[in-house]
Amino acid sequence: MPIESWKGGEVDVAVIGAGAAGVGAARQLQLLRPDLSVVLLEASDRVGGRARSIHPFGTDAVALDLGCGWLHGARSNAWTGIAEDVGLTVDRTPAPWSDGGHRLGQDDADARAAGAAVNDFFERVDDYEGDEDADLSAMLSPDDPWSERIYAVGAFMTGGELDKSSVIDLGRYDPGPGPDWRVRQGYGTLVATYGLPVPTVLGAAVSRIDHSGADHIVVSTGKGELRAKAVIVTVSTNVLAAERIAFWPPLPEKIEAASRLPLGLANKLFLRVAEPQMFPDDTHMMGSPHSRRTGGYQLKPFGAPVIEAYFAADLALDLERQGIDAMFDFSVEQLTRVFGADIGKKLSPLAASAWAGEPFVGGSYSYATPRASDLRGVLGEPRDGRLFFAGEACSRARYSTAHGAYETGASAAEALAKTL
Repeated sequence: MPIESWKGGEVDVAVIGAGAAGVGAARQLQLLRPDLSVVLLEASDRVGGRARSIHPFGTDAVALDLGCGWLHGARSNAWTGIAEDVGLTVDRTPAPWSDGGHRLGQDDADARAAGAAVNDFFERVDDYEGDEDADLSAMLSPDDPWSERIYAVGAFMTGGELDKSSVIDLGRYDPGPGPDWRVRQGYGTLVATYGLPVPTVLGAAVSRIDHSGADHIVVSTGKGELRAKAVIVTVSTNVLAAERIAFWPPLPEKIEAASRLPLGLANKLFLRVAEPQMFPDDTHMMGSPHSRRTGGYQLKPFGAPVIEAYFAADLALDLERQGIDAMFDFSVEQLTRVFGADIGKKLSPLAASAWAGEPFVGGSYSYATPRASDLRGVLGEPRDGRLFFAGEACSRARYSTAHGAYETGASAAEALAKTL
């Protein structure tokens, strides 16, 4: 519920950031404490954060998600139930990488060998019992012929290169039981729809949070100043680390934690397909079997006439900086390996994300640098019962997911509801 012509004022609770964590926190507060006035402050021009859906084929057709797209751990994912409650459709088609899903060439010997090597790598990560944390590249077996594939899959998982990411942190990752499902109308549509009952101010970038007062916090925005009894901060770690928001008194431990829990990068390019019958529905393929600089490709998600290309880590950053034409050329070159030299004539660029350059986000999802995994708890620790923090990076086990973000937002709201 956008508030027009907002110029500040007073409120019981201000929630900063209208992504999955902020929307979850605000809705939970409305449920637990209807006596409190709540406002959601969002720097950008839309609700959803890193969940963003587009509808190039019409509002009644399937959506394409430029951000998060899968309900990971769907049976225990809070957004699954929320989607059904708000009247959206949960699609239970098995994800291509799961049992019952479809991967191109999944039965050939190389595909089985690569899959086994990747599984062995993640088992070593899960079983790691070293006293000192290490980076993920230390978990590679010497001379593994599939090390480049492991690098690629590791980048898809963390958004960062293996030598930057913590073994202990990835070992703690647990999205919860259940398969991966999707929302037919889009994950971004889901988060935005759930946020509709919350009074929201768009285009209200917060520049300063003064929590020095004994009974109030002053939030400075480009649209005005707001006095609140309590604040929940849900902005990304890259925004915090860059000190885009100044805290007074300073919170150096938050800035340090955020800087060591940076956002990795995952970008998508959607390719329009001129002859959809050329491709199987909902089928996954890797662009290159022997290079870490590869995309993953989802052919015709929901049967739509598109191919979703997925790039991560350094490759994603390089392609983002070069622009959508470079993303397209790279994808066509990789798809040619399977579909022949003329495939580019049947494809055209439709839409792409560029999360590193999103001014109020700066990336996709957090990973921990070595020895930083415990800083997720530091990042999420409230201050003085009035200043709370939430977001996927605050989740010990469900970081990088929209439901991890939601859970931390709901937890912050519960804690605030008890103390205020």
